[in-house]
Amino acid sequence: MTPAVLVLENGQVFTGRAFGAVGETLGEAVFCTAMTGYQETLTDPSYHRQIVVATAPQIGNTGWNDEDGESTGSAGSQGVDGDSGKIWVAGYAVRNPTRRVSNWRATTSLEDELVRQGIVGISGIDTRTAVRVLRDHGSMRAGVFSGAALADTDELLARVRNQPSMKGADLAGEVTTDTGYLVEPAAETRFRVAAIDLGIKTNTPRMFAERGVAVQVLPSTATFEQIRDLGVDGVFLSNGPGDPATADTAVALTREVLGADLPLFGICFGNQILGRALGRGTYKMTFGHRGINIPVIDHATGKVSITAQNHGFALEGEAGEEFDTDFGRARVSHVCANDGTVEGVELASGRAFSVQYHPEAAAGPHDAAYLFDTFVTLLEGDRARGARA
Repeated sequence: MTPAVLVLENGQVFTGRAFGAVGETLGEAVFCTAMTGYQETLTDPSYHRQIVVATAPQIGNTGWNDEDGESTGSAGSQGVDGDSGKIWVAGYAVRNPTRRVSNWRATTSLEDELVRQGIVGISGIDTRTAVRVLRDHGSMRAGVFSGAALADTDELLARVRNQPSMKGADLAGEVTTDTGYLVEPAAETRFRVAAIDLGIKTNTPRMFAERGVAVQVLPSTATFEQIRDLGVDGVFLSNGPGDPATADTAVALTREVLGADLPLFGICFGNQILGRALGRGTYKMTFGHRGINIPVIDHATGKVSITAQNHGFALEGEAGEEFDTDFGRARVSHVCANDGTVEGVELASGRAFSVQYHPEAAAGPHDAAYLFDTFVTLLEGDRARGARA
């Protein structure tokens, strides 16, 4: 029952109880509309330096297990005991944490894991009001304070406002793998892909492996020479945190990949990187898209997919827009049905494509899993043309 407060940059204060570790944490306050999958959310490296406010009123029912963490292999994960994965969120704000864990896979409770990893959180606040503030006024700098970190409001507000903004934050290098690693299929290896880890989730290489694709995960600082020396069949750009406007190294690498005509597939942050490599700009959204229930329209088919998303930045562009690039004609392939945000770009040649959402579905719906098959089909076409040549 330790008192705690959530302080927003605009001066609003929400009073509740400590949930997880006691102390102080600073970050950008954002909200996530997912009703399930909190373990995958908390361990997603894309949430680095963000305080997540859960819209679902009750959190923690299924406890915490050693299987669903999404940060295995990311920077710092080796220092986490067990296989549950490093928690990357800066803090967690919930309404009603469950008092009893009820799942046969659970090895501990959510709160115990938050304490173990030193994640400062708050419970018992009116999350509906907090989310309404963030929706109406935008994501903003915030802090959670409890125990000895508590002070008068003016001092806490000064701490919140003195932290850096997410705009201009270069964070991929803080979450990427230290040395790289290989994920191989259980059966025959059909293709090999280099995945640039900008904050990759564990399930993504697993999805490739299920399709016979061996994935060599490389740090965000990987060079084109390293990729070329691996002799891979294609390149994958992962999700990740921070402002894409700062990711000049990844953009330059992507342009080299496109210039070499290697097949390329990107998701989330990788979509923004591909877009920048094609000459598009990016901008910070008011409150972003975070959840597992966001509808996206594929303009080629008119089909709507319900998708998992986690991004606070987006590409400039309009639905169905076509434009010239240094690598041929390109187009905006997907948009969000809710607000028209660009959700995908592609080269008209089909050699490179990306989406703003998470087709690996960890957690989330499986509507977009076909995109992995689309990339494998592209790799198959490449190999067939090489054989004919």
